[in-house]
Amino acid sequence: MANIEARVLRGFRDYLPDVMLPRQRMLEVVSGVFESFGFSPLSTPALEYADVLVGKYGEEGEKLLYRFLDNGERDVALRYDLTVPLARLVDMNRDLVRPFKRYQIAPVWRAETPGRGRFREFVQCDIDIVGSDSLMADAECLAVGASVLEALGVSRFVLRINNTKLLTGLMHKIGVSSDAEQALLRTVDKLPKIGEARTRELLATESKLSASGVDAVFEFLRLKPEALDDYFVGNDVGLKGASELRTVLALARDLGVSDKVEVDLSIARGLDYYTGTIYETFLLDLESIGSVMSGGRYDTLLAMFGGEALPAVGISLGVDRLFSALQELGLVVAKASPTQVLVTVFDEGTRAASYAVAARLRQAGLNVEVFLGTGKLKKQFQYVDRKRIPFAVVSGPDELQRGEVTLKHMSSGEQTTFVWQDEAGIVSLAERVRAG
Repeated sequence: MANIEARVLRGFRDYLPDVMLPRQRMLEVVSGVFESFGFSPLSTPALEYADVLVGKYGEEGEKLLYRFLDNGERDVALRYDLTVPLARLVDMNRDLVRPFKRYQIAPVWRAETPGRGRFREFVQCDIDIVGSDSLMADAECLAVGASVLEALGVSRFVLRINNTKLLTGLMHKIGVSSDAEQALLRTVDKLPKIGEARTRELLATESKLSASGVDAVFEFLRLKPEALDDYFVGNDVGLKGASELRTVLALARDLGVSDKVEVDLSIARGLDYYTGTIYETFLLDLESIGSVMSGGRYDTLLAMFGGEALPAVGISLGVDRLFSALQELGLVVAKASPTQVLVTVFDEGTRAASYAVAARLRQAGLNVEVFLGTGKLKKQFQYVDRKRIPFAVVSGPDELQRGEVTLKHMSSGEQTTFVWQDEAGIVSLAERVRAG
């Protein structure tokens, strides 16, 4: 057999235990927050028929689809996000109780250029509310997003919001055709990344806006929310967007998250299916990493599958980007093993007792390993140190004869004796381990 170079595709990654353990703990926190707001878990396939996904993401999004013919000559694609598969699922399950509140944590794939915090395979955490046109749903997504970050220990962040009707109203006001609207808005959406000078240049060269048109765009972007009604006098779409934006801001105040929410009229999101509120979330101590959570309202997406249009709103958390940010902020502690205690095996004659001690400790709720093999305690302690396991239980013949074990705290060297066959002794030992 020929030698094959072991390698990973660019934009894809392996995750070793010291990353996977804190990553999984992060996801447990996230899903716990989702469920605390009444969202239920959901799963959809990684592969979809290509026509399910095509036409939903705009021209730039289409280019990023991993699309191919499978062995059955079927035209298929890896999912680009979790929203369009949700829309397909709802269309196939019209008897779902509405509003349908779901969350999904799963990988998605985009053939984009890898960069800092940007990968071709990454995990999204989505929540969506399907079947409610109430702006309370939009505001609840903001509250969930804020709760997730606070639960993860992030205190300095901002949820920046806008409304696509304001952007559509702007297009009408400056005379941009509907065919050119999405491309122009995608350029506006790049403003935080490329700056005003470059954005102005692209609006003039790619969007073919006149100098006065470019100035009009930036005049709009500098408006305060309270000035929107005057700006859109006689423009029904813009006025509707201004009204919806004010309502969401008021509801955010009622939900107690208004201090984390601010209006940013440059947010356009890059996707064609948004119809109202849109949001992006930035960590104030690490804004350069980009938005870690985004989403919005998409009331027409379900009609793309030929069924009735159902109102829907959601927000998506980019797991890999957020996890990278948490690492940079020092909010993630690398951990090589979930094991809290290793039970040593003194010799062949004490192995059965070591198994019994481990079983009692697991019943007490601890994560416990038994050393695989026998050997000098020094070798077993070296294994404990390398895996950064905080405690070891030593159960030699003398201790076992007395029904005792010795718990060793590896970093301090402190040793404490417990009666392992006694319920109170096991409980005390477990409490000591949990105390760290």
